[in-house]
Amino acid sequence: MAKKTYDLLFKLLLIGDSAVGKTCILFRFSDDAFTTTFISTIGIDFKIKTVELRGKKIKLQIWDTAGQERFHTITTSYYRGAMGIMLVYDIANEKSFDNIAKWLRNIDEHANEDVEKMILGNKCDMEDRRQVSKEKGEAIAREHGVRFMETSAKANINIESAFHELASAILDKTAGRVVQEPTDRVAVDKKANERSTANRCC
Repeated sequence: MAKKTYDLLFKLLLIGDSAVGKTCILFRFSDDAFTTTFISTIGIDFKIKTVELRGKKIKLQIWDTAGQERFHTITTSYYRGAMGIMLVYDIANEKSFDNIAKWLRNIDEHANEDVEKMILGNKCDMEDRRQVSKEKGEAIAREHGVRFMETSAKANINIESAFHELASAILDKTAGRVVQEPTDRVAVDKKANERSTANRCC
């Protein structure tokens, strides 16, 4: 068997309305790339990136979910095994921010109780089109006791910091516990990889 090249595996999930930039955030973090030509994610897709935190190699398996309601049943089935969830809204789209409350309810219903959560106000480079103030983002995060950061996949603002902060929080929680690999990993890898170049969403 091949030697394991990491110490821990963390499964993360990106959720939020369609077109808030979930896939762009994922690509900026995993490939340091940005494009405006993504099309909507169909169902679910994922990327893997290994990071080093406090002397440990941590493999991040990051799942990118579709925001559309019609994929809701597919995507909520992935909540259960997630150790960290990023809720993304677009600072230039107030409705996507209003829906954060709905996404938080989804997490309460479908995810593990001790999942680490973080709210991201994405597209913070678009200051001239801002509809949601940073204060509003901070307030909802405070209200629900979760982390908050404003990000821009396009300008590469806080993307790395957000993933590192979330991974650190999971590391704090799992210290002294053995983290099991998700059992669904092998079954879905092939399919996800086959379509990984086609189905993208900005």
